[in-house]
Amino acid sequence: MDLQDQLKNLFPDHVPEKDTSIEEKSDLWIQEAPIICKYEKRKGKPITILEGYTGATSDFKKLAKELKTTLRVGGSFKDDKIIIQGDYRDKIMAILKNKGFTVKRVGG
Repeated sequence: MDLQDQLKNLFPDHVPEKDTSIEEKSDLWIQEAPIICKYEKRKGKPITILEGYTGATSDFKKLAKELKTTLRVGGSFKDDKIIIQGDYRDKIMAILKNKGFTVKRVGG
């Protein structure tokens, strides 16, 4: 018995509302030129660097925060670059392609 069945047993007269939420489109500016995704090692630890975004800095910061929370990793935003801890090139590229960005993989 799952949670929905248990709730139906507890509240038999309740009619659940239909989910009318519309999927939001990304409010980020989508550019024509590709975002460059590269891999480096700094102090022996792998990092993934994203650069080449020509939109607003605030949009790029939002994108950085969204990537970090989606991947559940640390990172930072410095000098118009997103730095993600670890080698997540494939996952980042898939996320960005789903958002509509073009991504170019550099190195490796």
